Amino acid sequence: MGTGRVLVTGGSSGLGAAVVEAVGAAGGKAYVLDRRPPADGVPYVEVDLADPRAAERATVQAAELAGGLDAVVTAAGIDTPGRLADVPAADWERVVAVDLIAVAAVVRAALPHLLESRGHVVTVASTLGVRAVSDATAYCAAKFGVVGFTRALAAELAGQVGVTLLVPGGMRTRFFDGRTAQYAPGPDAHLNDPANVAAAVLYALGQPPGCAVRELVLTPDLEPSYP
Repeated sequence: MGTGRVLVTGGSSGLGAAVVEAVGAAGGKAYVLDRRPPADGVPYVEVDLADPRAAERATVQAAELAGGLDAVVTAAGIDTPGRLADVPAADWERVVAVDLIAVAAVVRAALPHLLESRGHVVTVASTLGVRAVSDATAYCAAKFGVVGFTRALAAELAGQVGVTLLVPGGMRTRFFDGRTAQYAPGPDAHLNDPANVAAAVLYALGQPPGCAVRELVLTPDLEPSYP
């Protein structure tokens, strides 16, 4: 399945870009949904995933470009850390929109193609989707939601579309750019190479018919937020 047509949200940077590269290395073709263009030569549809209707339309457009879809990987993710009373409501809600609502919107729009190809969905949650911490109410709400959404989706689509929940720990990406020191990893932080996590995505996509990797937790050895 890793050599098929794979739609990657957030494919212009971070984990998404690593997944795009891994798909290409495996002989597949990635299509990206993002606000910024991905690597040269990678087809993409520009979209703000905070708008679920726009996310649906962009998914349909990408599927038309690809002539169908074999997989969807929802790698896009944002965060605005801070105490609930201090994070502006619009920023809080944008985190939930991008990290949770867009996941469902993209999968919903891609579903007819995935049913036809008997394809696969990989959603990207977080260790903060299974463990809550202070100053992360938006991110935890969204990622806990992704966990529940994906487990329910796997039950709903069993035998029709493969569904994998990916739970990564911290990664060396631009995700932490622009944060104050309070919310940024320190110089000695243990973070994973996103290429390692992308390899796990390809492993899930590469399972033979009738076999599904339901959940994958992939963290640095000394990940502080898991278990």
